[in-house]
Amino acid sequence: MSASSLRNGLDRLYDASAWAAAFMMVGTLLMVVLGMLDRYVSLSFRGTDMYAGYCMAAAGFLALAHTLKKNEHIRVTLLLNAVPPRAKKALELWSLSAAVLLSGLFCFYSIRLAYQSWDFNDISTGNDATPLWLPQIGMAVGTLVLLIAFVDELVLEFLGQRVTSSNDEALHNE
Repeated sequence: MSASSLRNGLDRLYDASAWAAAFMMVGTLLMVVLGMLDRYVSLSFRGTDMYAGYCMAAAGFLALAHTLKKNEHIRVTLLLNAVPPRAKKALELWSLSAAVLLSGLFCFYSIRLAYQSWDFNDISTGNDATPLWLPQIGMAVGTLVLLIAFVDELVLEFLGQRVTSSNDEALHNE
């Protein structure tokens, strides 16, 4: 597998995760609208509030990796801009290594939580009685893609190919 096909595959993964997050946001909207209709017309839709929450949580987790790769995560660059380039590279490598470790732990425990919910047949305590492993899949997948994105960023930084936003770009976002 060539480096360009690997890069294209990773970029497609991050984009697919962002599209899934967008789909979950639409799901949140639909559940809120159905909940409102149910209150006014009594359509007997059960659990729309819970499903809106599930969709919103999945959207948040699924969007993490794409947001990271687009340099939209909040970064504190005050220290990074004050140190020489070698120290900056060392700090970036340290930060990304810590992020890989923490996102790896988050991923492991998210997947484990979804598996345990499935294994124990754990269901929601709301009136929807949804098996909890279903909404937890969004968190597990989102944290897995985030872990992959942080490993990607760490490798790019190590190879000197990582692109980050400059101070001017950060100021234009506000």
